[in-house]
Amino acid sequence: MRYPLRGLDVSHHQGIVDWPAVARDDVAFVYLKASEGGDHRDRRYADNERGARAAGIAVGAYHFFTFCRSGAEQAANFLAAAPARGDALAPAVDLEFGGNRGRRPDAAAMRAELDAFLAPVEAAYAKPALLYVTPEFFEAYRAALPARPLWRRSILRAPEASAAWTLWQYHNRGRVAGIDGPVDLNVHVGDAAAFAAWRAQSGVAR
Repeated sequence: MRYPLRGLDVSHHQGIVDWPAVARDDVAFVYLKASEGGDHRDRRYADNERGARAAGIAVGAYHFFTFCRSGAEQAANFLAAAPARGDALAPAVDLEFGGNRGRRPDAAAMRAELDAFLAPVEAAYAKPALLYVTPEFFEAYRAALPARPLWRRSILRAPEASAAWTLWQYHNRGRVAGIDGPVDLNVHVGDAAAFAAWRAQSGVAR
């Protein structure tokens, strides 16, 4: 199998999840939505985190980044929703135009607010963040993005090879035991040893 480690990303939209059933269905890791913008927090995050951890699944938290609140405000919201834990996966930030009401700041403005988000989050987690990027966002801002591991969205086909990736979201309507309805499916680029090394990384690239 080219990508042996399969994972999910989950929010309250998946409802109540049977995490032991998920773990039995070949799911090694999950990213849980923790927060969005400056004040929204996912109502299922705490329950999902407890359940996934108890089922033995590697857990990470992600924040949906908006262009209508400052990066510093968003970092505070995320860290209040998902405090750093030593065994957590790298914090992830969801960067996309969907849900941003058509706002498209220039590259310098985007980078300034993203840096303001990353600085406190990475200091708290003591590891570099993961940047989730849609194809449209990546095309628009690629040159302005900081050097961080990428979580690429590319439904049904591998991401174009000109930029390395760590996670690949390859399906947005997958089916997994323990979840009623569709869920996003992801893979890690490497094998179990590579995943363990990535999970244990520390320090922040600048």
